[in-house]
Amino acid sequence: MKFNDFLDDLVNYEAGKPIELVVREFGIEAKDVIKLASNENPFGTSKRVEEALKEVAKNAHLYPDDSYFELKEGLAKKYDVSSKNLIIGSGSDQIIEYALHAKANKQSGVLMAGVTFAMYEIYAKQTGAKIYRTKSMGHDLNEFLEIYNAKKDEISVIFLCMPNNPLGECLDAEEIFKFIKKIDENTLVVLDCAYNEFAKFKDSKKEIRPSDVAKLKNVIYLGTFSKAYALGGMRVGYGVANEEIIGALSKLRAPFNITTPSLRAAIVALGDDEFVQQTMQNNFEQMKRYEEFAKQNGIEFIPSYTNFITFKFNELKSSQICEKMLKKGIILRDLKSYALNAVRITIGLSWQNDRVFEELKQILKWEYGF
Repeated sequence: MKFNDFLDDLVNYEAGKPIELVVREFGIEAKDVIKLASNENPFGTSKRVEEALKEVAKNAHLYPDDSYFELKEGLAKKYDVSSKNLIIGSGSDQIIEYALHAKANKQSGVLMAGVTFAMYEIYAKQTGAKIYRTKSMGHDLNEFLEIYNAKKDEISVIFLCMPNNPLGECLDAEEIFKFIKKIDENTLVVLDCAYNEFAKFKDSKKEIRPSDVAKLKNVIYLGTFSKAYALGGMRVGYGVANEEIIGALSKLRAPFNITTPSLRAAIVALGDDEFVQQTMQNNFEQMKRYEEFAKQNGIEFIPSYTNFITFKFNELKSSQICEKMLKKGIILRDLKSYALNAVRITIGLSWQNDRVFEELKQILKWEYGF
């Protein structure tokens, strides 16, 4: 069968390995597996959301309210915007897809950091757009501007991942808004802020306010319920922008693009501030332990403003590390698919992190005789 040509240039996104795989391949019981590969919330689902899901289960046969009125009103109140400034997606990934299908095509280009979230390129290539990346791994805005000015007539979308997945680096909001002022109003700037709750908790200068974004002509803010709100399995994300952008992207949205249980879970999670604060505090405290572990063991790491940290290695191969850890029932994310000899580790609970440190020490001891 003949498929569209652009598929020849696409690779499948490599997600973090599931717990079920470790159970199947290594015979380890699910309760003994520690998954720190996909930046899921280590506290699991909040109790309030659990109860809400039990209650809404009886309505699983019903389509959701496709206006998403209650969720939009909650987000609008939280961020001081209008519900008309909001679009709901099946994860923020879906809104990335909308943005690219609205703005990118075979005659246009898409600009992103040298190392950043893989789905930007995958979705962009589906439109036939050309990919432009900075030479530096992270967000060097001077490089961004240099490429943009050279290809201004071609670049239709710019992605800024703040903080950046899978590296963890993050710029101050002031720098970002200064950069945006230098971009033509017909170029869409996508601010992927999936981890911004963690960034602003650590450093208030990193906070990007959706209300500021909604006032701009060419910028969209992306948020998610997957990380801080612990709803990765529910697939709920959102975009905040001016009404013109939201109106255009809404034309690409299929009806009922999130489920009835997902919608209820997101509405309840949005009001569970205590759970989010607990998540932030644990992440902040445990991140320090990872940084100290890296320093003590001579591991290079990237200062992170997210709920994960990336360890970089030289002689020791990231794939070997992840495979050895997997056999011990610990799932980490090998960044080989990003052309990095590095391992990304979700910040877990204290006892989970203890296990990671213990097993990593054994690997280092075996390799280097530490």
